[in-house]
Amino acid sequence: MREIVLDTETTGFEPDQGDRIVEIGAVELMNHVPTGRTYHQYINPQRAMPAEAFAVHGLGDDFLRDKPLFREIVDEFRAFIDGAKLVIHNAAFDVKFLNAELGWCKRPALPADCAIDTLDIARRRFPGSPASLDALCRRFGIDNAARTLHGALLDSEILAEVYLELIGGKQPDFGLASPGQRAAQADTGSDWRPRPRPEPLAPRLSETEKAAHAAFVEKLGENALWRQA
Repeated sequence: MREIVLDTETTGFEPDQGDRIVEIGAVELMNHVPTGRTYHQYINPQRAMPAEAFAVHGLGDDFLRDKPLFREIVDEFRAFIDGAKLVIHNAAFDVKFLNAELGWCKRPALPADCAIDTLDIARRRFPGSPASLDALCRRFGIDNAARTLHGALLDSEILAEVYLELIGGKQPDFGLASPGQRAAQADTGSDWRPRPRPEPLAPRLSETEKAAHAAFVEKLGENALWRQA
C-alpha cells in the first residue's frame, strides 16, 4: 500500500480570492514505512505575499520570485502522487488549493476521497483535546524542535511520524513475520497464534524468597488468600 504524506504552504486561506500555493512537501510511505523518497518544491505564486502568511512560513517575494510556476511543475507533482492515497492534516484545506491549481492548469481534480485526514483521526481518537500538529507531537513524544516556522517538507516528515502513531504505532500491522510466513498465513487464511512453550520457564524466585513468603503467609492465618488458591 502506497501513501503520500503531504503538506502545502500558501499565501492565504482562499484560492477563489487569489491565494496560491507557494510550497509543496511530500513523503512516500510503503505499507506504512517511509521509503526515503520525497517531493519538495517552492512555487512562484505570481502575487505579493501577505504579511500574515509570511509570518507563518517565512517565504517572501524575493525568495519566491525565481521559483517555477505551478503549471511548470504540475506534471512532475502528479507523477509523484499518482496511484497513492494522500495523508494530510486538515485535508480539506490542502485539497481545496491543489484542486484550484490543477484546475487553472487544465488538469483533472483530485477525487473527494483522495486523502486520509489526520486531523479527523486525532479528533476522533482524542475528543476535546488539542489536535494541532504541534499538540500531537507533544502527545506522542515526537521531536519537532526544528519547526520554528511552518515548512511543507519538514511538516510532512513530522506528520508521517504522527500518522503512524495515530494508526497504532510504527508497526500498525505488527508485521513481525517473515515474508514467507505472511504468505503462508494468507494462503491458509489463518491468524497467527502463540504456541505453548516446549519447556516451562525456570522459576526466578530463590529458595530464600520462597521461605520468606511462606513465613509471611503463615502469619496471616488460615483465611489468607494465598491459602485459598
